[in-house]
Amino acid sequence: MSRRGGRSRLPAGGGSAPTEMHVDAQFLPLADRFFAMYRQPNNGGGALTAYVNGELVLDIWAGWADRDRRWRRDTVALSFSTGKGVASTVLHRLADRGVVDYDEPVATYWPEFASAGKERITIRDMLTHRAGLHRIRGLVRGKTGLLDYDRVVAALAAARPDPRRLSGPGYHAVTYGWIVAETVARATGRSFTDVVRTEIAEPLGVEEFWYRVPPEHRHRIAKLFPHLSPGAVSWGMASSVMTRLRPFNGLAEAGMPEGFDELVRDPIVHDAVMPGWNGVFTSRALAKMYAAIANDGVIDGRRFLSSDTIERMGEVQTFGRDYVLGARVNWRLGYHPVFIANRSQPRAAFGHYGVGGSGAYADPETGLALGFVTNRMGNALTALGDLRLARLGAVAQKTVRGR
Repeated sequence: MSRRGGRSRLPAGGGSAPTEMHVDAQFLPLADRFFAMYRQPNNGGGALTAYVNGELVLDIWAGWADRDRRWRRDTVALSFSTGKGVASTVLHRLADRGVVDYDEPVATYWPEFASAGKERITIRDMLTHRAGLHRIRGLVRGKTGLLDYDRVVAALAAARPDPRRLSGPGYHAVTYGWIVAETVARATGRSFTDVVRTEIAEPLGVEEFWYRVPPEHRHRIAKLFPHLSPGAVSWGMASSVMTRLRPFNGLAEAGMPEGFDELVRDPIVHDAVMPGWNGVFTSRALAKMYAAIANDGVIDGRRFLSSDTIERMGEVQTFGRDYVLGARVNWRLGYHPVFIANRSQPRAAFGHYGVGGSGAYADPETGLALGFVTNRMGNALTALGDLRLARLGAVAQKTVRGR
């Protein structure tokens, strides 16, 4: 196991998992850091997968999918905004073949979208959170209104965009997925979930790219905990207070719809298609998708994306302050820059993290791709993931650069 470039096979807990874990010897420090996160049931569980230059170097899991159920190789997890990166990649696959054009108006594919002054909003604007449709609060009525895909996309098509979009981005924390999904559906004439299957899951040979989870696989979903409670107060109170306070009101408008804290824990979310937040994945699926991106578009000897498209995907599109997040994000085409727990940040890396700590990304400069899913949503105070992926990413980057 100490031999440079060697690989280790680790027992997968109790012998009940169908296969063993995979650890390249050079990535043992990363594996050690990961396993240290999940020592007891209240730590929850998770899975971590890494590729370098298209080669699998790490595939491990640990902890608990529920209080009385260990995390297994086939455990999947609701991963919130991590799914935005997958939805974006679907669009890039279509753009690669000329099915959509980044600088064409969204209304070219979805004519109803042109109402209320949105006729000039382009695919590029949509991918970089400049459509001005960040508001989710009040978009549809009722706590379960977000489950009605047709109702939501009709409301977005009719909505008037925020004028601030003309001067900079505003993070579409929840609405982003529906806008992408409906554009994809209109451009292809097929349902978004069907396109995800044919454009992402089948080419990669991994099925767990789910926005509507097949009923026969729902027993595999890890249970999320603790409750979403920003600042250790109730969701409703936090949302109400933040709506009235600058600079937090934008974030409340974009990401804190009524009853969202209860909805995320309700099994009915797995019957709906809400690609901005309800994607369910394995770390293995996420890492393999980003591995293709990090490896100049090639994985398993097959081309997934062209080199030109990957170059466009990673180009910085916005430089101004995001009016929802209150910070300069430097959005790429559907992805944000990667941050790790280190002074030196990976300049070429991009991907998408999710609330609670999950996330995945590609670094075309080093060839590294990382996928991480978890059910432990930070701590009870923040629910922001305790920067676990940022810490893991720092170890991974150090390992890759030291090879």
